[in-house]
Amino acid sequence: MELTLLGTGAPAGLPRPDCPCAVCATALGADARAATAVLVDGTLLLDLTPGAAFAAARAGHSLGGVRQVLLSHPHDGPVVEVPAGLPQPGRVPDGRELALLTGHRVRAVAMDGPGTGYAVTGPNGQRLLYLPPGGAPAGLGNNGANGAVVCDMVLADVVGRPDALAKLRAVGILGPTTDVVAVHLDHDVPPGPELRRRLAAAGARAVPDGATLTVGVYEDVPDVPRRTLVLGGARSGKSVEAERRLEAFPDVLYVATGGSRNGDTEWASRVAVHRERRPGSWRTTETCDLVPLLAVDGPPLLIDCLSLWLTDAMDSVGAWDDAQWADGGERALRERVRELTDAVRATRRTVVAVSNEVGSGIVPATASGRRYRDELGRLNAAFAGECEQVLLVVAGQALVLRG
Repeated sequence: MELTLLGTGAPAGLPRPDCPCAVCATALGADARAATAVLVDGTLLLDLTPGAAFAAARAGHSLGGVRQVLLSHPHDGPVVEVPAGLPQPGRVPDGRELALLTGHRVRAVAMDGPGTGYAVTGPNGQRLLYLPPGGAPAGLGNNGANGAVVCDMVLADVVGRPDALAKLRAVGILGPTTDVVAVHLDHDVPPGPELRRRLAAAGARAVPDGATLTVGVYEDVPDVPRRTLVLGGARSGKSVEAERRLEAFPDVLYVATGGSRNGDTEWASRVAVHRERRPGSWRTTETCDLVPLLAVDGPPLLIDCLSLWLTDAMDSVGAWDDAQWADGGERALRERVRELTDAVRATRRTVVAVSNEVGSGIVPATASGRRYRDELGRLNAAFAGECEQVLLVVAGQALVLRG
């Protein structure tokens, strides 16, 4: 199947009309996007948007051969004018299948909100899944929709609904070689490098309006880094960045190293905020015993954070007492750090770890404070050395240090 993306933006387009935000101000030229519409083999049009005929012409195509127009989401505002010669747009009821004379089969996929997804099978068996803006498939269960079959390509609202990819991965509809293309792009993420970075973390990519893609042909699907360290200062957004990197994956194990701190209401409030932010499918374990988790196979790990792991490790070796530190404590801590980094090197799991970057401010006034600062710097450096990607988050902006 050959697809031409007549637009790749949100229903209102990008930039949004009269929107003063920074993203809309910079979404110009090649970064401007019309509302998403997809022309399949010149015969099937998924979503009719204003200017679709002109967009097709700019891409070197015509809508003259379109035999079916299907809508995926409710269209607010004025009714879109149907160009002369096009059939009236329609919608396939959820679960029903439409067979076209061209040899394409289109099955409607139920969503968890307004709108309809479409699973399109080409004459030669290639499989495309197209999801509406703001939607994720519903009712997939454990065996997928009518049996899990890996799609060759998925077009979805990756930025707005990364959990849609998690659902597809969980049932095997989205596989390692599936080409995931982000559509319905809105003003949530700055265009250019930041958009590409966010999408790559989910194993997805973006293409410009007018791009023609071939379903089933190998594409350079972004490799998701298997080990990532996210550094940052207090309230820098490092935990949000780490969580965002795994939103598109199911069954994540969130490893909280801070414990419950019984009686500390401020700490309990912090924990509650983190917990409410996580997807409901994630599990949580509270432990500083990271080596066994890294040694076994399983779902991705999100470790938050190494700073608190180090506090626990320094407590266990008596690092705060100068005499104990000199009499074997320092050597014991070095061994604990070495065991952890060796486990990171050997692990087969996907790991995203969070840590504080504390060495750029005022020198601590106490010897124990300086010791903690120095040891955290050493731990961060050793852990980063075993990671494919290292990020530094400053004021909510992620700077790629490696990868």
